[in-house]
Amino acid sequence: MHLAGEDWRRFFDAFGREAWRFEAQPVYTMPREQENVARFLRGEAKPAEHNARWHERVHSYVQSGRTIGRVRIVRQPLTDYQRYQFAWGIPGNIAAGEDIRVLDVTSHDYGLPLSGGRDWWMFDRARIAHLNFGPDGTQINREAYEGDPAPYQEWQRIALEYAVPFEEFVKGLDV
Repeated sequence: MHLAGEDWRRFFDAFGREAWRFEAQPVYTMPREQENVARFLRGEAKPAEHNARWHERVHSYVQSGRTIGRVRIVRQPLTDYQRYQFAWGIPGNIAAGEDIRVLDVTSHDYGLPLSGGRDWWMFDRARIAHLNFGPDGTQINREAYEGDPAPYQEWQRIALEYAVPFEEFVKGLDV
């Protein structure tokens, strides 16, 4: 089942305890982000309201007793988009209450599903939504996965075991 618009919002917001993302694309080509990425690359200041709607959502989830987190997969050197995320996106998401960790797979893939242009969200360790991307980072679609969640649970366990907190990863990085 494809998830778009309000169907995606309802699917996402229905989690009871935990929402967790496996975020593996080196670049995301999201139309609404392109101007901010260009501003970042030109060395301009981050807009005060950058990502405010997402921060409000994360804060409301946390206030209601739910958790939200992700592991951001990277390879060295970081892409310009990843540097943008690390400087402008992730710190605000963490301040809003999201648990974000980074896993560097430059020299070891840990048996994780790193090819095929797919990220995913797992909700309450049971419901999975695939996020499918083209080679340029453009999102093709989102779809509910109806199969066994066990492989996703194992991939989450592995990613969390080897990832480090964002703040630890960025120490000494020039983003």
